Amino acid sequence: MTIEEMMHCKKQRGLSYRKMAELSGIPQGTIQKIFSGETKSPRYDTLQALEAIFQENKNCVAQVPTFYSAERSGEYTIADYRALPDEQRVELIDGVFYDMSAPTFRHQRIVGEIYRQISNYIIEQKGTCQPVMSPVDVQLDCDEKTMIQPDVAIICKLDRIQNWGVYGAPDFILEVLSPSTRRKDCVLKLGKYEAAGVREYWMIDPIQEKVITYFFEGEEYPTVYGFDQKVPLKFYDEKLVISFEYLV
Repeated sequence: MTIEEMMHCKKQRGLSYRKMAELSGIPQGTIQKIFSGETKSPRYDTLQALEAIFQENKNCVAQVPTFYSAERSGEYTIADYRALPDEQRVELIDGVFYDMSAPTFRHQRIVGEIYRQISNYIIEQKGTCQPVMSPVDVQLDCDEKTMIQPDVAIICKLDRIQNWGVYGAPDFILEVLSPSTRRKDCVLKLGKYEAAGVREYWMIDPIQEKVITYFFEGEEYPTVYGFDQKVPLKFYDEKLVISFEYLV
């Protein structure tokens, strides 16, 4: 059985991670990492122990949607996205699913600190724009083919904020790069964000401690900063400045 098949069977049978740990003898934390995608290559004996849980109900495997089958690549819709198991984190871009591994502690620390500084500034200035941080669904192109989850975003057109997420392009988006998402964030999303009408896009490289900023309304970009510099948001006329001194 594949991980996707086991996830489907887990949901169908209503098994919790704790119950799976009891039945398999595998630590609950290990199972959660495997099913979230954080563990990319689980040990063979671990997979065998997990698979044994579902042997009595193999029929559930036949009902598993083939979310990543080549013949459907580029054809998935938001309906397919919403049909995924709750614990399966993916983004949908132009009809293609992209796995999202669980964020590291440093990743979340960077996201939380930047969100804090942005939120504090907007509150102090009595601004109306709304900052959000992942996980939040953003239907970027207002079509049925793309749903993303940016690490941090600012939405100034408040009618785009819905109960379920954001319908349309945010004004500002920030992504923290990781080895598994670097190409998607640096190439695919860069083009998507500019075309969708995002005004400013930042990529944070925590390994090199660099901030790569794109202000699409300006004439020259990108601009690269180090964590030892204060980085201004251009669409706020550089009045909102982010400091990385607590993250070095």
